[in-house]
Amino acid sequence: MDLSKNKNHWDIVYETKSPDQVSWTQEKPEISLDFIASFDLKKDAKIIDIGGGESHLVDILIDKGYQDITVLDISANALEKTKKRLGKKSEKVKFIVTDITKFEPEFQYDLWHDRATFHFLTEEEQISSYLNIAGKSIKGFMVLGTFSKNGPTKCSGLEIKQYDEESMEKQFANHFEKIQCISSDHTTPFDTIQNFTFCSFKKKIPY
Repeated sequence: MDLSKNKNHWDIVYETKSPDQVSWTQEKPEISLDFIASFDLKKDAKIIDIGGGESHLVDILIDKGYQDITVLDISANALEKTKKRLGKKSEKVKFIVTDITKFEPEFQYDLWHDRATFHFLTEEEQISSYLNIAGKSIKGFMVLGTFSKNGPTKCSGLEIKQYDEESMEKQFANHFEKIQCISSDHTTPFDTIQNFTFCSFKKKIPY
């Protein structure tokens, strides 16, 4: 995939469309929050939201008292909108503009959250890069949400890769132990239903 083309695609999406015009908008990411609560993280835990875009997860995590939050997205436009929405609170957040397959983290994270970024990686090289980066970058937990086998095959005009519990667990088995997977219906702003597979994982301790 041409990374510059991919970046341009998402910059245009976030420049031209409001949250109620894109399918992934959530008023409150309940499933993600439930998984995060189950990990009982300390307030100084290092948290990163992959493909965070305009998600309100960061707002809620700040309000819950988490002090070390990073939001990563390929679109600078998306992150600028989030900074503007957060106002003064944005000073408490680190923002990184990069393609996730090119991410070079400076340290390891206690929580890696990704709702609907991983499923855009359809080429083996991209998937392998993501797995390697996640394996090196996570020391605690991961929450991953993708379109399920019953979900859409495209999003924002791009092909995606669907996952069920078995294929998700297999994909991450080298570095992570699955904790739980659930199937969830997301209602879009246009009142259509998208079925997701959400899984939580814990980093395996090397022997």
